[in-house]
Amino acid sequence: MTAKRPDLAIVSLLIILQFSCNHTEKEAKPVSPEAPVIENKGVKIAYTDSGMGDTVLLFVHGWCINKTYWSEQVAHFSNKYRVVTLDLPGFGQSGKNRTIWTTEAYGSDVDTLMSKLDLHHVILIGHSMAGDIVLQAAVHAPGRIIGIVGIDNFKGFGSLETKQDKDEYAKVIEILRHHFKQTAFQYMNESLFSKTTADSIKRRVLNDVANSDSVIAVDCMERSDFNEVKTLKALNMKLFLINSDVTPTDSTGFVKNNISYRILSVHGTGHYPMVEDPNSVDSLLERVMAEVKSPL
Repeated sequence: MTAKRPDLAIVSLLIILQFSCNHTEKEAKPVSPEAPVIENKGVKIAYTDSGMGDTVLLFVHGWCINKTYWSEQVAHFSNKYRVVTLDLPGFGQSGKNRTIWTTEAYGSDVDTLMSKLDLHHVILIGHSMAGDIVLQAAVHAPGRIIGIVGIDNFKGFGSLETKQDKDEYAKVIEILRHHFKQTAFQYMNESLFSKTTADSIKRRVLNDVANSDSVIAVDCMERSDFNEVKTLKALNMKLFLINSDVTPTDSTGFVKNNISYRILSVHGTGHYPMVEDPNSVDSLLERVMAEVKSPL
């Protein structure tokens, strides 16, 4: 099984590309204070670290966004846990000086951060494409990890792809390379935002997409050989999913492959529940914390 990153519905995207694209003006980026950085193979990785607590919540953002999307979770959990966020290389305040943007490369970034900050008893929390990234990071740091949480991802876990699926996905990538902003905007407006997604959140996400490096963004979506089923079996850990119920999560792949999982639903949000309904996400994460016990 070949993983796809991020969780894009191939057929839906091909359909909406037939329609005219909406254009959003590129907004000026606010000036952000410099974040502390570590380096992985010469690439700077910006991060935040609350610095307190024996159990660590490490939040990893999804495609074309950044660590500030976790600000509500940082504020909520920092009084009880050590909370760490990072900008994946290529996005936010992290470096862009490399050419490989695979799940494996990003997993190495997360591993490097955990190692250099000497993090233990870590619960990895990954949004969208970062679901695969945190699985990859956990493979190489099993002694550090006590829990894995996906945010609006793994909705079609374990599904097999046909040759037609692969060919269609290749077409999507080619279209994105030539018409990145228009294609991404149209897809997000049609498929990633819900009826309840606030206009301010839509503008925020679209602005971050517009200001992203399109070459890096598309490279992140290239087909990967990363095997989700094999990785989860090797980890032998329960996967917690906090997913919007606007689009269903198919659990048959977990059952078929005998993988432990738990789905906790956020009602009515789009693809960005941590900013669309942070109170519900925080409450569901509290339930995860109650189940994932630190060995201390």
